[in-house]
Amino acid sequence: MAQPQAPMRPSRQLAVLAAIFIVLAAITWFGGSGGWRNRLEPKLGLDLIGGTTVTLQAQNLEGGKPPTQEQMETARRIIDQRVNGLGVSEAEVVVEGNNNIVVSLPGKSDDRLKQIGQTAELRFRTVLNQTSDTGATDPSASASPSASGSAQPASSSSAPASPSASSSASPAATPSATGSAAAAAASATPSESVAPDIATQRAAVQQKLGQDVWAAALAEQAPVDFSQDPTKAELYKKFKDLSPEEVAVLPASMQYNIPYITCDKLSHRPVGSISNPKEQAVACGPGVKYQLDVAKVLGTDVSKASSGINSQNGKWTVNLSFHADGQNRWTDLTREAYNGGTDSKQVAVVLDNEVVSAPTIQNVIPGDAEISGTFTKTEAQLLASQLQYGALPLSFKSQDAQSISATLGSSHLEAGLLAAGIGMLLVVLYSFFYYRLLGGVIMISLVLSGLLVFMALIILGRWIGFTLSLAGFAGFIVSLGVAADSFVIYFERLKDEIRDGRSPRSAVPRAWVRARRTIISANTITLLAAGILYFVSIGSVKGFAFALGVATILDLVVVFLFRHPIMTLFARSKAFLSPRVSGLGRVLERSGSDSGPAPTTTRRNRPKEA
Repeated sequence: MAQPQAPMRPSRQLAVLAAIFIVLAAITWFGGSGGWRNRLEPKLGLDLIGGTTVTLQAQNLEGGKPPTQEQMETARRIIDQRVNGLGVSEAEVVVEGNNNIVVSLPGKSDDRLKQIGQTAELRFRTVLNQTSDTGATDPSASASPSASGSAQPASSSSAPASPSASSSASPAATPSATGSAAAAAASATPSESVAPDIATQRAAVQQKLGQDVWAAALAEQAPVDFSQDPTKAELYKKFKDLSPEEVAVLPASMQYNIPYITCDKLSHRPVGSISNPKEQAVACGPGVKYQLDVAKVLGTDVSKASSGINSQNGKWTVNLSFHADGQNRWTDLTREAYNGGTDSKQVAVVLDNEVVSAPTIQNVIPGDAEISGTFTKTEAQLLASQLQYGALPLSFKSQDAQSISATLGSSHLEAGLLAAGIGMLLVVLYSFFYYRLLGGVIMISLVLSGLLVFMALIILGRWIGFTLSLAGFAGFIVSLGVAADSFVIYFERLKDEIRDGRSPRSAVPRAWVRARRTIISANTITLLAAGILYFVSIGSVKGFAFALGVATILDLVVVFLFRHPIMTLFARSKAFLSPRVSGLGRVLERSGSDSGPAPTTTRRNRPKEA
């Protein structure tokens, strides 16, 4: 037989529960922004509020051939991990046709969706030289661009560095050129090994510019200063008409030295234009054009990427950890860039076609790296997600975003809420009819569970992007049914103890000891089922499992911090001893009638018969 618990102080458990409510309420309210609706509205799924859908079309296919099924499935899986890393944002990522992937997210997320399809190829490159970007202004009227290789003001020394294979200021260039593709390939910088298709495109651009212009541009050894030689502004004006696609096939030295090749054109080159780590490259940061060396540390060397706030400057950063070999390459890179402090080099963190950070390496860094920049929270989280889940096997072009409605989902939500309300009303009415005062405990417990679930929805939506879909809504409803079942277990155990002749005050702790084991076992089984379902399922089923697991955990919180303490308090009240009020009814009446002195029997001696 279970032994009664030691005397407890229910006020402590109730105080802890009140503290939890206060903390969650504060996070819910102050963690949001805007009006009360924005602060108190959870994120809803695609089937409830609609959303945005974007079609990503595969680009840069070799020989014009469609991508293989394996490539498309790999890309779909990476994009799904990026947009739905925890499996709770209810995103939809499907392959459509031979070269399209359709991504749908709840709410207005078109900007984020367009960025999800980026390849996110990370390169760490030493800065050889840098010059000011002429931008949209006329380069001939701009000041003389700087060709100095000196670094900008030093950033955090924990920022990532790029490989430094050479300290030369500029690659050598061949002044002569021909109209053939082979000659165009030969006129590239020494570090370049031009692919046949690139050589063909380069030859076409060379013909468009003219042989004399091409040869003169290729012979430049430093950024051209139009203010010093105005005739060159007229000579190179044809570069203004080049598209980003045509700029992408120019030699790196030409991209850097000709002011008409602006950062706007460089940043809009096709994705993957400078992905070859064995070639020198040109890329831009805010207002600066960089000439970059070959890459010795790549995105594939990264084992983990996460976003966070720098404790020193309060800005969002992306933190990187490396694989074993990648860590060695990273340390060697920082040692080479630092060069004992005598000639510390600036390095660039290059993501696709842009420089996201270019700090000066101030010491050898044997540990993790930090990408700093002018990131917002969303940008830092997106970049970390892209780096964490790797580069896409294909490059994609985003089509126009389209809004999708949720008329059917809204009607289903209304029907679900109505059904849930009717069900809860029937449970409360039956509880009061059968358990009376104890029915009030059931009702208050369910209300508290509902409030905890509601606040958890809002907080999880902000922290991990959890969105409530119809499937998740069903998971919460099922959890409330499981919570109601635990009441029956507890109250029927209580009746059993009273039938055994114990007083209500002593029966409450004894019933709790017995019922607690059953309640914990039942909820543990529910949690195990939800966990298995979450890890083996996808899509809306994963959302159902996650919602069921969260609600079950919160129900256990209410069981231990409210239900048992409040029953202990009720057991000390006179109302609890009344059969009419407590809901124990006949059990108390029978217990009271049986609690008097036990009846005795006497035996009379009969006379013996003769």
